[in-house]
Amino acid sequence: MTAVTHLLADGDPGPDAPQRLRLQVMGALRVWRGDTELDVGPRQQRCLLALLLARGGRPITMTDLIDLIWGPEAPPSAVNVIHKYVGALRRLLEPDLRARAAGSYLVRQGNGYRFTAGPETLDLIAFRRHVAAGRASAAEGDVEQALGRYADALQLCHGHAGEGLSESAAAMATFAAVDGEFYEAAAAAAEIAIRVRRPSRVLAPLRLATKMGPLNEPVHASLMTALAAAGHQAEALAVYRTIRDRLAEDLDIDPGHDLQETHRRVLNQTVTPAGENLTEIPPVPEARETAAPPSVRPAQLPPDLSLFVGREAELDVLRGLVAGMRDERRSSPLVVAMDGMGGVGKSTLATRLAHLVAGEFADGQLYLDLQGNELREESPPDRDALPSLLYALGVPASNIPDTCDARIGTYRSLTAGRRFLILLDNARDSEQVRPLLPNSAGSLVLITSRRPLTALAAFDGAHLVRIDVPGMSSARALLARRLAGLPNGIGTESADPEIVDEIIELCGRLPLALAVLAARLVARPRLSLATVLADLRDGARRLDASPGVRGAHDPRTASFWS
Repeated sequence: MTAVTHLLADGDPGPDAPQRLRLQVMGALRVWRGDTELDVGPRQQRCLLALLLARGGRPITMTDLIDLIWGPEAPPSAVNVIHKYVGALRRLLEPDLRARAAGSYLVRQGNGYRFTAGPETLDLIAFRRHVAAGRASAAEGDVEQALGRYADALQLCHGHAGEGLSESAAAMATFAAVDGEFYEAAAAAAEIAIRVRRPSRVLAPLRLATKMGPLNEPVHASLMTALAAAGHQAEALAVYRTIRDRLAEDLDIDPGHDLQETHRRVLNQTVTPAGENLTEIPPVPEARETAAPPSVRPAQLPPDLSLFVGREAELDVLRGLVAGMRDERRSSPLVVAMDGMGGVGKSTLATRLAHLVAGEFADGQLYLDLQGNELREESPPDRDALPSLLYALGVPASNIPDTCDARIGTYRSLTAGRRFLILLDNARDSEQVRPLLPNSAGSLVLITSRRPLTALAAFDGAHLVRIDVPGMSSARALLARRLAGLPNGIGTESADPEIVDEIIELCGRLPLALAVLAARLVARPRLSLATVLADLRDGARRLDASPGVRGAHDPRTASFWS
């Protein structure tokens, strides 16, 4: 048995192992056993390994693996192909592994896989540990130690993560997230290096970062500041001209405020020059964790309905599904798709549930009305939904990508590993919803639709919940609560139970129709229930008895669709 099968607690071989395994994903994928570099196999097999490495120990479901490797063009044999690749990789990484054994690195979890390794094996794990240590040292005031740990982390990056392996938008987003960690660490290291008068220590990784991210303004600003502090003002100005021209040519925009301010400081020579023997070192504030924009916690849920009545059985089912999210083996978001006829109360129920469980989702709540129920040939284009979500997550409008695939990738990167509650109201079909699913096992997605989203259940594991009209007792309670206080309210002695029940049945027990009818009675308190019943009995005038606002809340519209 080789040493790679004897792992320490963090997943690494023992110190006496002569054939230690090393893997690189922060750049072109490379694997070594001892001093020998291994051939990882065909392109798709390499892509599979790189994706698992990029997740840094987090599992990837089979569905997500298929989407990451092939995208929408996945062959029918995709599952079998992945199983074949996994077997080949296990034999490559652990050649003495017994047939059909799981091994120590590529581990099955649920219906997917994850790669387990420690910092002595995988460069990404080592990078993250160095960065965490650098942040801790900076917070404690030991800036020299902090700079050293950041420098150790930055030297592990050699280029784009999984370079040359991503063919799908989802894979590009996964690798881009790793690149983003490098950009943030480079900018944070530059800030410390400049303050302690050691800018030359970060110039090489900053130059690599600007080459990898030619439109990344924070990284370019950090490089300009470091160059100026090291006495290379001309090169700093050249860096500004280069990104200014790229932004104008590729995006038709000007540099942002921070980059322009850096340019002004370089021009005015107000960046502190480098010095090796200076005795006064400016104080270093607590190290920031990222060079990205400030974290945004959206809270976009519509207001809860104060007159909500009933639906106890449905709420029990839905809350039971949410409670199941505590299972640590989950590897994908919980998707609950509620369907039912127009006016049955799906949106109201979904909003009530969202408010009841919102406290369990620390990163915030997102809401979109997808308008799939409107009386028009088609709802707004899907591409209009993603910019709204990205903007809510803190992405400036000027930084939102132009293509739909790029937007999807950015959205999944921003939601990865976080806990969001997302309410998607009035969905047209599964295809409209699928790009809006977050890349996070800790997130909840609530969807309402007129039609059952069977494709979303079949291919994305969504739970389908049918919402029917309420029972007669619940319908009476709804109408009674809305008419409470009126002299002809259904809870008064003057109300004829038979008239009330017939009104409810003629409204189809639809909560929307009952709500609009109650609003009419509140607006005209002298109108009797008998008069309303007479109007409803007249089939030609039935909808006119419940006038409302045109659109989703008009009972005419709801009845037409139902």
